[in-house]
Amino acid sequence: MQASTVPPILTTKLGQLHEIDCLAMLKGIPADTVDLAFADPPFNLGKEYSSKINDKKTEAEYLDWCKTWLDEMIRTLKPGGSLFLWNLPKWNIPLGAHLGQKLNFRHWIAVDIKYSLPIFNRLYPSHYSLLYYVKGERPAIFHPDRTPIICCRHCGGELRDYGGYKNKMNPHGVNLADVWTDIPPVRHAKYKKRAANALPLKLMDRIISMASDRGSLVLDPFGGSGTTYVAAELTGRRWIGSELDCSAISERFASLQADREHLAEIQASKNILFRTEDLARQKKSGRTLSKDYRLTEEDDCECDQPDTVQPSLFASS
Repeated sequence: MQASTVPPILTTKLGQLHEIDCLAMLKGIPADTVDLAFADPPFNLGKEYSSKINDKKTEAEYLDWCKTWLDEMIRTLKPGGSLFLWNLPKWNIPLGAHLGQKLNFRHWIAVDIKYSLPIFNRLYPSHYSLLYYVKGERPAIFHPDRTPIICCRHCGGELRDYGGYKNKMNPHGVNLADVWTDIPPVRHAKYKKRAANALPLKLMDRIISMASDRGSLVLDPFGGSGTTYVAAELTGRRWIGSELDCSAISERFASLQADREHLAEIQASKNILFRTEDLARQKKSGRTLSKDYRLTEEDDCECDQPDTVQPSLFASS
């Protein structure tokens, strides 16, 4: 089954990409089939995109447009499915109110990403808003990553004193909070696939790991540079999406080796209590790690994921 009468411009073993308007793609997706829906729409800032979309609507027009495709995304979600919306706080306040009428609120996640673009006569904007809602009382899938203890980048010492609680720390890392300060902007040409801002692979890996399993169906109607699809593809999720100009995404999928290596680095630095490089800095600086920390003991957190991948894009998972 396809999400449009127009054949996808890109097909992989796990996903489909359509070069059409997001609403046309969304209307072709059956109801109650998507496990995880993510959207990173244009922010209505008057930016120029290769697709030549109008990114400078009136506030009322922009919000009405967003509510239209959000309602379609909600329709496609399975009971227990998760929806994440990435936008500026200005827009996510009214859009969150709209989502709250139809879904259950889980979290407002503040993602600290600085682009060094101060705005005159206002506080310096340094974070994006990531809204997290679920269709139903609780998510059907929820296993957030754990993060390493934050250490000094010079000596490797812990920046927070855990005192007498070191032996109680989970060997898989620290609980994920709703403020993310470890997501770097995409600046390196090796990973930046288009002129407009691109989503960091670390961001999408974290979201996909939290709210989907291998074989789950991930939806993103605003493909951008294709980061959602790459993260889904490389972690065994089925995916479907659209973009008005898919050239950057198609070029990216033609060679995924750089993304594969980058993702391996990201995944090697999560669900551990200390990063390898921090332990090396501690050793080099003559610091001794407390023996109270448990670094290898198996944890009974619900992190296991099924190994099977559904062969059909809209099959039940």
